[in-house]
Parts: sequence; C-alpha cells; structure tokens
Amino acid sequence: MIEELQIRVSPKVAHTSEDIIHFIASEKRISHTRIKGVRILKRSIDARKQRVMVNLKVRAFIDEPLDKSHLIPPINYDKVSGKQQAIVVGAGPGGLFAALRLIELGIKPILLERGKNVIERRVDIAKISREGDVNPNSNYCFGEGGAGAYSDGKLFTRSKKRGSVDRILGILHQHGASENILIDAHPHIGSDKLPKVISSIRSTILECGGEVHFQTLVTRLQIKDGHVIGVECADGVQYKGPVILATGHSARDVYAMLQSLDLTLEAKGIAIGVRLEHPQSLIDKIQYHSSYGRGEYLPAAEYSFVTQIDDRGVYSFCMCPGGVVVPAASGPNQLVVNGMSASSRSSYWANSGMVVEIHPEDLPTAYQKYGELAMMHYQEDLERTCYEQANCSMVAGAQRMKDFVEGKPSKLIPPSSFPAGLQPSRLDQWLPEFISHRLRKAFVKFGKQAKGFLTNEAIVIGVETRTSSPVRIPRDKQTLSHVDIKGLYPCGEGAGYAGGIVSSAIDGERCAEALASAMDMNEL
Repeated sequence: MIEELQIRVSPKVAHTSEDIIHFIASEKRISHTRIKGVRILKRSIDARKQRVMVNLKVRAFIDEPLDKSHLIPPINYDKVSGKQQAIVVGAGPGGLFAALRLIELGIKPILLERGKNVIERRVDIAKISREGDVNPNSNYCFGEGGAGAYSDGKLFTRSKKRGSVDRILGILHQHGASENILIDAHPHIGSDKLPKVISSIRSTILECGGEVHFQTLVTRLQIKDGHVIGVECADGVQYKGPVILATGHSARDVYAMLQSLDLTLEAKGIAIGVRLEHPQSLIDKIQYHSSYGRGEYLPAAEYSFVTQIDDRGVYSFCMCPGGVVVPAASGPNQLVVNGMSASSRSSYWANSGMVVEIHPEDLPTAYQKYGELAMMHYQEDLERTCYEQANCSMVAGAQRMKDFVEGKPSKLIPPSSFPAGLQPSRLDQWLPEFISHRLRKAFVKFGKQAKGFLTNEAIVIGVETRTSSPVRIPRDKQTLSHVDIKGLYPCGEGAGYAGGIVSSAIDGERCAEALASAMDMNEL
C-alpha cells in the first residue's frame, strides 16, 4: 500500500527518513518495519510561532518496496539537425529554455550569446573584484546562464498562471539539479552548483543538433517586408530565421538598437535601493525566535519584508541567506551590487536588496528627453554616481544601518562578504532623497516588526539597481510577437515579462511555442 500523508513534525524529525518513518508508524499505530521507505514530496518551514515546525507531504511505502523513480518524468529530446531553424539571442534562462522547447517542437535553435560559457566567465567575474576590470560582454550579467547563474539560483516564483513551474523544475532536475528543488517551498540550486546544470542544458542542445555560439554579439536585426528574417553580429556573420530576443535586463545596447529602428518600446517602473547585510546568526535568532539561532536541524533563515511608504512600495528583494554581496556592473564606470549564495548557504552573512519602487513619472524632468529609455538612463547615471562616490573604484561605499536611518556618518564599517572591500560613505546623503527617505522609514518599520533587525551590526551597501528591466518591449497578447513586426519574439526579463529564473524560463517556452505556431501557419 502506498499512502500520501500530510504531517507536521519538529526539525529534528524532518531531518532523516528514519525519524520520519518512526513518526508515521507511531501515528498509524503500526510497526515501523512495515514502512519500507518514504519519499518527501513537499517541504516547508513554519516559523510563525515560537516553536518552529516543518510541514511535509510524504509518500509512505507500507509493505511495498520504495519507488525511486523521478518525481517528474524526464523529457525526451529528439534530433533537430536539418529541421527549420530559429535564432535565440541570449543564453540566460529565457533563452536556454526557449531553445529546449524549440527542440521539443522539432525546430533547430541557433543560440547566440554575447558572453563566454558559464565556466570561462568565472575568470572575468573574478577580475571585477581583484582588478576593478569589467568585461562588458562577460560579467555577472552577461554570459551563459545570464544574471541568474551567479545569484544563488533561487527558483521561487509567483508566476504560476503563465505556465508549469513543476515542468521547469523537472527540467532543471533532469539536467543535474538536486531533487530538493522539486520538494522545497523556496527552492534554490546555489551558485556553485548551477553552472554544471547550465552546461548540461547546453550539452542537450548540441547533442540534438542545435547550435550554441559564444562571444557572438548581435548588433542588428535583419528586416524584410515587415518581418524579422535574421540577425547580423559584430563580426559581420549573419544568421537566418525568426528571432527570440532573450537578452536580459542589462542589455542597454539592445534597447538602443531597437529604438534606432523606431520599434515601439515602453518605459517601465523598476526598484532601486541598497544591498543590506546582517550577520546570518542574527537573522537566525530573529526568524527562529531563539537566542541559540537555528541549531543543528534548520537551514539558514530567510526573511521577506514589504511595506508602503509615501505611496511607493519598499521591499526586500533577492534575499540570500548564508550568502555574499558581489559587484555586478556590466560596463566601465559603474558600481552595482547584487547577492548570491552557494548551495550550502553557509556564509557568515545574510544579505538582501532593500529597494524602493520607482515609476517613470518619478524621474527628474531632465530625463524626459530620453523618451522610453528614460528609466534606463536614470539607472545608468545612478550607477555612475555610485562609482564616483567610491573614488572611481570597486571598493563600494557602505554605512551602518542605524547610522543611515539617523543620518550619521559611520567611521568604521564592520567586516563584510563584499570581495572588493568597503569604505565608509554617506549613502543617506548622496542617494536620491525620494529613495533614501523611504528606505529610512521602512527600516524603522521593519525593525519594529522584527526586534533586532534595525541594528548597527548591519550595513547598507550601494547601489542596487538591477532588480528588473527598465524597459518593456511590447508584444501582441495572442501571438507574442512584437507589436510592430512579425518574427521577433521579445522574451523574459529583458523584455519586461518576467522576473527571475523560473518565470523567465516559462516565458522562454511560451515564446518558442508561439514561434512554432507561426511557422506551422506559414506566417514566418
């Protein structure tokens, strides 16, 4: 007999299958020897009350052998050599999953990526911290895997109406991610594990007859009779086919190229703020309601805060328990920070973006001349200001959290995970006032919600700007092609239709399906 059960247990019991089996046996009043094994189907931590508990959905095998088959059946990818082809620009999650879906639909993907493969780009990422040298085509934002490859691999999404989250997680598991991502309420892979998964996806694309070209920068769309028929690259090489444009939220040159073609764009609201870093042990104590912290059986604690301050949202973003803060600039004379965690989440620190919602109408009037790219230019100028405030270096400016709130200078900055180093800086003064005053008020509010959160043990580091795309590339709701032109499918986070790995992957699949449908109807 196989039974699926919902149980609520202590972290210690949830830690091993043996303890779970004994718990179930006790609840059902049967011998534990009759339970031949358990499969955990879903797992979540409930830390709302003083006593932390773990909610589990399990499959118990009573008097039957344990079934170790895949929780989600793997997908079979057939050969597409010699088939009709389509161009996918960008090898982030949107582009990679678009390419895989095209293969399923019998179309050969030609994947073009401006950066290097996910392993080689590590060298360029290291140079940002060590030498202050930013390769504009190979960094934390650009390269195989996109911005998500080195930002923890968080897989939680609320975009469940657009497609199957489980399907995306299953494909990631099929390519090497731990089965835990199918189980945990807030799944993550880890920046140390994700590169192997991405490399495995590339291998699938190549083995099926698709093409992957690195260090291949697309500079122009080829257009004929109102259709995109291919692309031209910086080296002069041309590739023919309809185009899925999945270039990520930082491809400013792509937005400028589309504007030069008089294609419709829309300015989009984003969120800007700081990266906030606490000792992880302090977050554990706050979230798990214990002076001892998380103990032996609980993971590094997460948090999520959101509020409204003066008609604008202020919220935590991309929270990285047991993580590090990293320099995420994608070009020279920029200073941008982001966060990432390894799979173990074992760093001494916890960090998250703390950001303020900004609408296009919030910008100074001087930015109106940029039209639909106004938010992008504002974002870029703030990153340049941050760089200048850091004496034109990657040694980022930082301020203790309470000092920031109280408008005081911080003479000494506590130790931090930031690899390039920190220097004291008056973020409370040089950040735009409509951002800094909302952050200050929100920090006070969050400190009341979670006692101990507002502290000078924590530091704010500037500046966090790459929360989402500052531009939307509008597309037809039915066909998903650009509103002005056929054969161009704006995709994922860079097009303004996703926010994170899973939602971008879902959107990549949707764009591939729309492209395939248009091919079937001979519209491309």
